[in-house]
Amino acid sequence: MAVGLALAPSSGLCEELSACGAATIPSSSDGTSSVTLSHRYGPCSPADPNSGEKRPTDEELLRRDQLRADYIRRKFSGSNGTAAGEDGQSSKVSVPTTLGSSLDTLEYVISVGLGSPAVTQRVVIDTGSDVSWVQCEPCPAPSPCHAHAGALFDPAASSTYAAFNCSAAECAQLGDSGEANGCDAKSRCQYIVKYGDGSNTTGTYSSDVLTLSGSDVVRGFQFGCSHAELGAGMDDKTDGLIGLGGDAQSLVSQTAARYGKSFSYCLPATPASSGFLTLGAPASGGGGGASRFATTPMLRSKKVPTYYFAALEDIAVGGKKLGLSPSVFAAGSLVDSGTVITRLPPAAYAALSSAFRAGMTRYARAEPLGILDTCFNFTGLDKVSIPTVALVFAGGAVVDLDAHGIVSGGCLAFAPTCDDKAFGTIGNVQQRTFEVLYDVGGGVFGFRAGAC
Repeated sequence: MAVGLALAPSSGLCEELSACGAATIPSSSDGTSSVTLSHRYGPCSPADPNSGEKRPTDEELLRRDQLRADYIRRKFSGSNGTAAGEDGQSSKVSVPTTLGSSLDTLEYVISVGLGSPAVTQRVVIDTGSDVSWVQCEPCPAPSPCHAHAGALFDPAASSTYAAFNCSAAECAQLGDSGEANGCDAKSRCQYIVKYGDGSNTTGTYSSDVLTLSGSDVVRGFQFGCSHAELGAGMDDKTDGLIGLGGDAQSLVSQTAARYGKSFSYCLPATPASSGFLTLGAPASGGGGGASRFATTPMLRSKKVPTYYFAALEDIAVGGKKLGLSPSVFAAGSLVDSGTVITRLPPAAYAALSSAFRAGMTRYARAEPLGILDTCFNFTGLDKVSIPTVALVFAGGAVVDLDAHGIVSGGCLAFAPTCDDKAFGTIGNVQQRTFEVLYDVGGGVFGFRAGAC
């Protein structure tokens, strides 16, 4: 079995595309709320196109991606790289002292409103972060905050803004997760988030009204009001970050009573189209309902609750399973919006690469691209035919990847982990065009093909 792949002019991880195609966004109804989601560097991005933000080269993006993957792996180093035990809960995971990841790997942006009256904020989303934050006044550019495309959020101009006192339970909660940063002279709670590349953001832990779309508002939304930022990872034109991780501070946990601790997103096939982020689970039935999803159990770690894992069991190439032993994937697979390339245990990657190469004999091999070593020369071609690739998860869920989720930059968009004991990662390239459902409350992942 093969699938056709149309090649963009650059055919790279960051394609040069000038026009934004139309997008279909689910209606906000039946207990859900949806917003448009776009690639940070594409023509659909809500960020100012004249802001001057440079898109990274493929090599730089892969370098940053490896930093993120290495950082997350170190967070679980206390369990020898294993994400979850047989019961889905690991008792051997050590809690890190540095939180977050490399901020400059995050690729997908949404627009929200913050405060009363609402001020538009262009924020990246991250399932590997819990604390949300935006740049706030006073925060002069270029130091100690990065340059920004839109208006800084001014807490003094919002009638609903409030800073948490150091004695508040919300402030104590930051201390439990290692993100507390003491009190200021007015006894206001201070936070700090340190990222794996050395960047950090500090300021006042606060609350205000978050406007998602239309009349969908989250009152008392907790976030960091950033007054100082350090590091190259902060050198972009977005306004902040929305954390979709599994710990108490994330937007998912904060809105659990309203949206059932469930969310989904669809990452577009290319930067020239848009996807969506939805809070709340789809209703059962036809259309985009829950019955349309291929589902698999979600695994969690009690001591590092930010991350979400699934149990990958096999891979199919060209419609034929590789026949990998489930023990190959015993450490679990992180499902992450911020990691670009999928990582597999070396034994699984070697089998995938071999089977894929066998189906690509008509194309000349090319030099490796960073961490990607199964590459082909597509020079002069507008379209190529590649073997299908499907991920087989526990419970029988089979996820047939979109062509754009198989090859990127002329290379097979997979890489090996450091060793066979380390957990793998399902990166955002492989998630393209799927609605990926995180039913955190129900402990289930869902995958719906062709959603955007």
